Amino acid sequence: MKRTSLSEKQMGYLLILPAIVVILVIAIWPVVRSFWISLHDIRLNDPTKTEVHNTYGLDMERYVSTLPNLLRYLKKEADAANGPGKDQLLALRQQAEQMNAMLMQSGEIAARYQAIDQLLLEFKPVPNEMKYVELSDGQIDSVRTTLDRIGKELGELGRQKQLSKPEGATGVIQGISASVIEPNYVGFAFYKQFLTDARMWQALYNTLFFTVVSVAVELVLGLWIALLINKQFFGRGLVRATVLIPWAIPTVISAMMWKFLYDGQNGIVAHLFEVMGLVSDMGVLLTTKAGAMFSVILADVWKTTPFMALLLFAGLQTIPTSLYEAAQVDGASRMQQFFRITLPMLRSTLLVALLFRTLDAFRVFDLIYALTGGANSTETITILAYKTMFAQMSFGEGSALAVIVFLCVALISIGYIKILGADLLGEGGGR
Repeated sequence: MKRTSLSEKQMGYLLILPAIVVILVIAIWPVVRSFWISLHDIRLNDPTKTEVHNTYGLDMERYVSTLPNLLRYLKKEADAANGPGKDQLLALRQQAEQMNAMLMQSGEIAARYQAIDQLLLEFKPVPNEMKYVELSDGQIDSVRTTLDRIGKELGELGRQKQLSKPEGATGVIQGISASVIEPNYVGFAFYKQFLTDARMWQALYNTLFFTVVSVAVELVLGLWIALLINKQFFGRGLVRATVLIPWAIPTVISAMMWKFLYDGQNGIVAHLFEVMGLVSDMGVLLTTKAGAMFSVILADVWKTTPFMALLLFAGLQTIPTSLYEAAQVDGASRMQQFFRITLPMLRSTLLVALLFRTLDAFRVFDLIYALTGGANSTETITILAYKTMFAQMSFGEGSALAVIVFLCVALISIGYIKILGADLLGEGGGR
């Protein structure tokens, strides 16, 4: 029997298959889930929109709790009324009972009604799988029509002063109306909304400005530090360890430390800037737009420049010293050696370092949130997504912003990878 062997290309695909599966599960699935949620109006502060609902339904727990209230209210008002008002209230109660009887024709709804009613009588929690049932178009139309009619007639009776407690009519109608669940699929409505949202574009501008300025400064300082610690001098090991201290400090602690240093009354850094004439007053650092942005960029540069220096230092270690020796023999100056040897040999390392720091800076959250809370034009797109999702409890909108962040990060990554890949292929082709 002839055995078939896999080609080198097939073997390569087979070897990377586990990695692809892991990437799909860990990286892609959360993005797909966020995109799916962004297509729905999910709000934790609205009981009818806490989950994805693609069809009309009924919150059975709320319905079981509120229907008896409506029936009791109508009966109590009918008992207290006289004349035509009494007959009208009894007719409304009959309509509510007919609505309930129509729903109870469904065996599933009737069974759940009894089960949930018993659980509520025993003060037991209602399982999530029992809470919601789907309604047909005929059922939802009948429920809506009945509730609208009862609400309008109760409002009219209230205006005619034929209700002993007219304020209770609104409560019982709203209570039972809230049990009706409408589909919360909105499609790309949130994305269209953000395309014209000035706040989102301002947050994106703040993010890009912070990213470009902080990464550029960190690149220059990191390269200078990397060149410094790459030289031979006494105490080089201690200097290398000391340089990494800011990067080793947790970001939130670093942000709180800088917040004290920027304090408008007792901040040392704020005082030094005022003495040096960099600011007109100590309090402007965290209370003005320009001051707040400058402050968060300075704190980020102090925190992450060591990381950039560490990556570039690793790249410098791979450059053969023989190249510099040959350049010295040829009479090349240090500046010529830097631009003709160091930078070209460090190109790939620079691109990798820039990729890591650009993605990290674009997704900045904890530093700015702890330092300014996103105030004074320091609100980045990640902070806006956090506020939308957790402060406003709008998970649909927040998920749409999360997807926008992912798309921006993906575009940045693709750009860097294309440049990096072309650079590596160019190096390989020249060998």
